[in-house]
Amino acid sequence: MNIIVNIRFVLTVLSCFIVLPFTPAETLADPVVHSVARQWNEELLEAIRKDFARPTVHARNLYHTSGAMWDAWAAFDSNALTLIHHEKMDTGDIQSAREEAISYAVYRLLVWRFTGSPGASTTLPALDAKMAELGYDKSIVTTAGNTPAALGNRIAETYIDFGLADHSNEAGAYENLFYEPVNEPLLPELPGNPDIWDLNRWQPLALEFFVDQSGHVIVGGVPDFLGPEWGTVTPFALTPGDLTINQHNGDDYWIYHDPGAPPRLGGVGDAEYKAGFEQVAIWSSKLDPADGEMIDISPASRGNNSLGTNDGHGRPLNPVTGQPYEPVIVPAGDYYRVLAEFWADGPDSETPPGHWFTIANYVSDHPLAIKKMNGKGLTLDALQWDVKVYLALGGAMHDSAIAAWGVKGWYDYIRPVSAIRALCDLGQSSDPGQLSYYQHGINLHPGYIEVISAQSSAPGQRHFGLGGNMDQHLGKIALFAWRGPEYIGNPDTDAAGVGWIRCENWWPYQRPSFVTPPFAGYVSGHSTFSRAAAVILTKLTGDEFFPGGYGEFMAPQDEFLVFEEGPSVDVLLRWATYADASDETSISRIYGGIHPPADDIPGRLMGARIGANAYERALRYYGLGTTDSDSLVAIPTLNASGLAILALLILGLYRAGAQTRTEGRGRF
Repeated sequence: MNIIVNIRFVLTVLSCFIVLPFTPAETLADPVVHSVARQWNEELLEAIRKDFARPTVHARNLYHTSGAMWDAWAAFDSNALTLIHHEKMDTGDIQSAREEAISYAVYRLLVWRFTGSPGASTTLPALDAKMAELGYDKSIVTTAGNTPAALGNRIAETYIDFGLADHSNEAGAYENLFYEPVNEPLLPELPGNPDIWDLNRWQPLALEFFVDQSGHVIVGGVPDFLGPEWGTVTPFALTPGDLTINQHNGDDYWIYHDPGAPPRLGGVGDAEYKAGFEQVAIWSSKLDPADGEMIDISPASRGNNSLGTNDGHGRPLNPVTGQPYEPVIVPAGDYYRVLAEFWADGPDSETPPGHWFTIANYVSDHPLAIKKMNGKGLTLDALQWDVKVYLALGGAMHDSAIAAWGVKGWYDYIRPVSAIRALCDLGQSSDPGQLSYYQHGINLHPGYIEVISAQSSAPGQRHFGLGGNMDQHLGKIALFAWRGPEYIGNPDTDAAGVGWIRCENWWPYQRPSFVTPPFAGYVSGHSTFSRAAAVILTKLTGDEFFPGGYGEFMAPQDEFLVFEEGPSVDVLLRWATYADASDETSISRIYGGIHPPADDIPGRLMGARIGANAYERALRYYGLGTTDSDSLVAIPTLNASGLAILALLILGLYRAGAQTRTEGRGRF
């Protein structure tokens, strides 16, 4: 390890020592006492998990509660700018007043937002219990007077009124005002896609009952497109200079950071269209842990991509320890299945924007976290750090939802389950000499995408059983892919595995009551949210790396996967940087059968711009010198004995980091 890495490591440990008072080891082991902002953020995340899985709505909830916290905190700081509720207040005990104002503001806002939630019977009592635990009387509802409680109630009232006028149609339960799909619904339980007429446009799904990714059952009918008009919602840092307004049938579609049109079948980008959806089908063949392929999924081999690419091959050293990253060797099929499940909506279905809040909280809890703005200056107390992180991250998640769903609504792009089945219904476009040739059909890829023939479906051959009892399926397209829910009787004991299936029966790696999210594919919301969040966390911490040089999540053997058994071994996801985690989020959607690359890369590029702009906007609200004396942690004065003990502490932490490197372990 060279001298530069040594100095960086020592400085990292010194910073952690400064954050924590110089106390005996048994005191250092005490549980972290979270700020009141963090406690209310956890209440919101739990409420989201019990609500319908609506990424747009919950990005907005995260932003508005973060803004309310910020306005309550900033009310007691002469330099900080307020966001939506503009009021300043003087008090003797600033910390206590801030905690009280934040609690009343967030409590009132969350009660308002989640009273109609399917989880209200659990969420509302939990909010009441949190108020009681913090020692506040929920019956104080007055907005008059100079008490912190009254201030908090005024802030909540401001945000409630603001939300009713921000073009989200909250009063109308966020329902669409004018969007209508052009395609008839797909019935995924039936073969093929016979009723689609525009293979470039989004297609609804018709299910007997739909279970969203939070587990809520929506009985009967066709789930509506979620948020196609969301581009008009009032943003945080998006500007008129970022905006394009398009019209269709007299209705406005607002797009920020317009990436341009996606590839079109039979039009511009025809080859890319086919290649992208073919890649989704081919990657579906990699979801079998029994195929014998073992891979290293550690930061030594994965990540370190250039923005907008998957060109990285990992990193040689952990910059904190100066040591190589340990290999993590697992079955490839387990890794890809865990990716699809973990990044879908977060490990506990808090939706993608909520998932990044759990990651931010994980980072803040890390013993090596340095709570300095951009890694510089004075160390912030837990409350100031949390409200600043939440404001920037909440604003970025909200703007990501507005921008991504504005694009989704305007370009109205098809999902893989619709495109792959429809392309195969058309036939194959590779070989005029084979059966089922059609110029707009799917391309053949030997070993993955093939035509079912009399020879290939004969007994003992690879397509045996696919030709049908009367050879009625000869000429159809076969895929070597994940076999789908038909092969899962009991999800606690069965895994579908990979094999040859008729393409007309292809499923994304999702449960049959979900299939695919109820909104258009282009651009990927996951890619947009995740890259924006990665930018925010990098800028706030002043370091592209997770504390300690990596973050991680353990998916336990035979417990983690939801709709089939697995993984077959413990799978330890590990990322060196926030950008690495973001890129893994993006590719997870291809393995999950939810997006082609054409949806992914533009979302990453949009997210990078959105995150940078949100951070710059947040700095304006932070103001200059927004660090009250009671918000700073003093650097302890050490005598010779203290310095000797500190040296031993550094040496012990270094050895522990170099030998075990488990500082980042924990479930988000």
